[in-house]
Amino acid sequence: MPRSLVRSFTLVTGGAGFVGKHLVKKLRASGERVVSFDLETPAHQDDRQGSITNQREVIAAMQGASSVFHLAGNAKLWAPDERIFDEVNNLGTEIIANAALKTGAEKFIHCSSLTTLVGKNTTIGVSSADERVRLDPDDMLGSYPRSKLLAERAVEKTVQSGLNAVIVLPTEPLGPGDKNLTPPTQMILDFANGNTPAYIDCILNFVPVDSLADGLIAAREKGRPGGRYLLGGENIPMKRLLAEIGALTGRKMPTLKMPYSVALAAGLLDTKIISALSGKPPKAPLTGVRLAGRQVSFSSDKAKRELGWAAGDVKAALASTINWMKSSGLLNSV
Repeated sequence: MPRSLVRSFTLVTGGAGFVGKHLVKKLRASGERVVSFDLETPAHQDDRQGSITNQREVIAAMQGASSVFHLAGNAKLWAPDERIFDEVNNLGTEIIANAALKTGAEKFIHCSSLTTLVGKNTTIGVSSADERVRLDPDDMLGSYPRSKLLAERAVEKTVQSGLNAVIVLPTEPLGPGDKNLTPPTQMILDFANGNTPAYIDCILNFVPVDSLADGLIAAREKGRPGGRYLLGGENIPMKRLLAEIGALTGRKMPTLKMPYSVALAAGLLDTKIISALSGKPPKAPLTGVRLAGRQVSFSSDKAKRELGWAAGDVKAALASTINWMKSSGLLNSV
């Protein structure tokens, strides 16, 4: 363990979130003193409650931190007021990164998103991508990915000023305990409950949440300053995912494959009209439909090569997710 971590602590923003809880648990199990900084009421005596958009609260929480994992953000693909994405994901990251630079944190690990690697000019159909893809904010397929890309730029700016920062780009985290139902978990739950009558022919990449926590730690220990690392697992066609969900739940999965053009029209109607009028989340967020139409396979070869990291068994993570849904009362009876 680095000597600085013995006499100081590790700060995890968003430590009460899905990925954050798994990361905090692993760090504490290794003997580190960890402070979770989150909007939720603290669950541990060392935790701090606060907002990443409040500079005073951020500076106070970060004093004495040797390393910072920045996971906090709005991970939804839709919001009634899309300005919230820029406020939290972009400006919040700018505040956190500048505070880390100001308070002298030795390592800063920023958690971005695979959605920053897929843009308007990405092929509609099969393609591949990794962290070498560099797109512009105007290329993004919605407000969420745009805010995450701008957040990356904010971190890279502080790197130029001397911050030892590493950017990681997870694919879709998968595993038990996602109480806030982030988009991939919500999608699986909707299929498992029979609430989705059709599907888009897409490719999904899941990373077991425990493996992702290991990857974040590996990025701190071995990542190159200013480097970007895609942390992904297996690329899974939607048809195969549905078969595995069906086998685990005993529920018949949809067989109707919706053409992308039809799904895009439905997403536009659902997001721009129905949800705009009702204020309720769309069943098919337009950003999600646009991303699904680009059937991108992701590669984590760089993380394997430079960090010595590889994702765990995605099928086992899916089974754990379904079991958690059952025990939490989220699954309807078949």
